[in-house]
Amino acid sequence: MKKYLLSLVLSLLFIPVTVWGQNTAAKGLSSRLDTLIKYQLPVGSNVGISIYDLTDGKSLYTYQADKLSRPASTMKLLTTITALSHPDADDPFKTEVWYQGVIEQDTLKGDLYVVGGYDPEFGDEALDSLVNAVSRFPFSVISGHVYGDVSMKDSIYWGSGWAWDDTPASYQPYLSPLMLNKGLVTVTASPGERGHLASLDCVPASSYYTVTNETKSRTPAAGRFGVSRDWLQNGNNIVVKGNVEGKRTGMVNIYSSRDFFMHTFLERLQAKGIQCPVNYAFNELQKDSLSVQIALFETAIQDVINQIMKESDNLNAEALLCRLGAQATGKKHISDEDGLSVIRKQIKALGEDPDYYKLADGCGLSNYNYISPNLLIAFLKFAYSRTDVFQKLYKALPIGGVDGTLKYRMKRGTPSYKNVHAKTGSFTAINCLAGYLRTTNGHEIAFAIMNQNVLSGAKARAFQDAVCDEVIRGR
Repeated sequence: MKKYLLSLVLSLLFIPVTVWGQNTAAKGLSSRLDTLIKYQLPVGSNVGISIYDLTDGKSLYTYQADKLSRPASTMKLLTTITALSHPDADDPFKTEVWYQGVIEQDTLKGDLYVVGGYDPEFGDEALDSLVNAVSRFPFSVISGHVYGDVSMKDSIYWGSGWAWDDTPASYQPYLSPLMLNKGLVTVTASPGERGHLASLDCVPASSYYTVTNETKSRTPAAGRFGVSRDWLQNGNNIVVKGNVEGKRTGMVNIYSSRDFFMHTFLERLQAKGIQCPVNYAFNELQKDSLSVQIALFETAIQDVINQIMKESDNLNAEALLCRLGAQATGKKHISDEDGLSVIRKQIKALGEDPDYYKLADGCGLSNYNYISPNLLIAFLKFAYSRTDVFQKLYKALPIGGVDGTLKYRMKRGTPSYKNVHAKTGSFTAINCLAGYLRTTNGHEIAFAIMNQNVLSGAKARAFQDAVCDEVIRGR
């Protein structure tokens, strides 16, 4: 009996100590994060934070977590997670070449179609592979037309709320189901003798654009190196100017992506000795008994996801949104709204009210997007619960101090180094970070930090890194 009473007393004493210790630990993290907000949040700015322990299945910390914020590129998490959860998620992106007609005596008596599947990773080598495949067929003359089929998507080439004066920046291409090199030209300048023009190499090579070289080699007075074009006139004369001290590279978008693709495709067919019509046109392929596929290029979904996450590629996210709309609706002609409606359904399935949020595009470039840290956490929790989704997403996320958009943050020696796998998001006055991290006690954490109204991106990033460090250190 005495032993029983002694055990009971000891157990009663132990329980309060244990509970008190847990509460103190929890307050420790909350207190440290509150202090960061009080003293390190950039003056005049705001922030929403939500931190969730996936291992224990409970919230660790929230601060204005239900407040609407502009997500910038963390919007890509909603698009990607929704797309990866679709049953057809593993289907590759496809670009196809068909002919419609008959081949007689070295002549295709009919039309050639290039059918765009919105492959955002379709580049120079991919185009050559299509051209080579066509050249191996037993014809060297096309008596009909050469068509580009861009019917997968409507003709709106920018997302809702995109800034018109962001063109000709490389992060805002002209969207189309037929994209070559992301609708961009990469210009590499190499210096010559002092005061002389630099030599220029442009990829992809095409007569669709022209180049004006206004550079000077090793001449600081020539000003800053830059690559642009006559974009106010929707022109494609690329102007390269400024001082070229060493090898320099710049990128510029081209107007318009679908014409850039088809012009270059036709040009390379002709270079292979195939007699083609002088001009191309756009028309939808209506398959019939005379329709034959003669070339196919495919890009794996993981390659597209890697670029979305690691490099925050806007084109890839918009292409994924369009494809999501096509897969979910079964429609042939897709608008952004078709993809966005699927994301709204996913929001509702997660127990959130889609009407509380504003979704305008798939990549976060729009100023019209408004979501919350809590919504980002809901998507991150869902992805974590689905092994098929999580494996692809986690593999693609930037790693703190290692690669992608986190390569130059969270340096070696800080708690966040290699322990943070997260998506960044930033444009003027907006800086966000959301993803996963692992604490020192081995817990997996989902987190979302949405800084708003902060003109110093460096200060916002320092604040976010400090928050991650504290969470990793634990309670």
